Amino acid sequence: MRKAKPKKRVILPDPVFNDTKVTKFVNHLMYDGKKNVSFEIFYQALDIVKAKMPNEEKTPLEIWKVALDNITPQVEVKSRRIGGATFQVPTEIRPDRKESISMKNVILFARKRGGKTMADKLAAEIMDAYNNQGGAFKRKEDMHRMAEANRAFAHFRF
Repeated sequence: MRKAKPKKRVILPDPVFNDTKVTKFVNHLMYDGKKNVSFEIFYQALDIVKAKMPNEEKTPLEIWKVALDNITPQVEVKSRRIGGATFQVPTEIRPDRKESISMKNVILFARKRGGKTMADKLAAEIMDAYNNQGGAFKRKEDMHRMAEANRAFAHFRF
């Protein structure tokens, strides 16, 4: 590359939990720069998780983190063109991209869900991911299955 790498932006921790991961999630959740609305949705979703899982010894934030870990993919397939044929080459994912993919998947499948409010949908998706089920978990399983099926082309990695 000719140009220097762009600087990573500093993400400030959120006001309630003092956690940068929460702010990253809220940034993915945000529409039209409305960050306060996104924070409200996220905190309401955690309150709903707390209400629906009262016998859990973990805090709602810990449940959310475990849910994210459960749906974080380790490998993905990338299309690579070699000699006229296109192969799906399995590659490892960078840690920051893993985090981003898992957050985006939770939000995507929460938006697709049926439910009253976005907070309800997000809470339901978080609880499903915590219990190793739901759309986001299925997406991770599909990614791993694709990578496993195309393991023969792993030597084409770049």
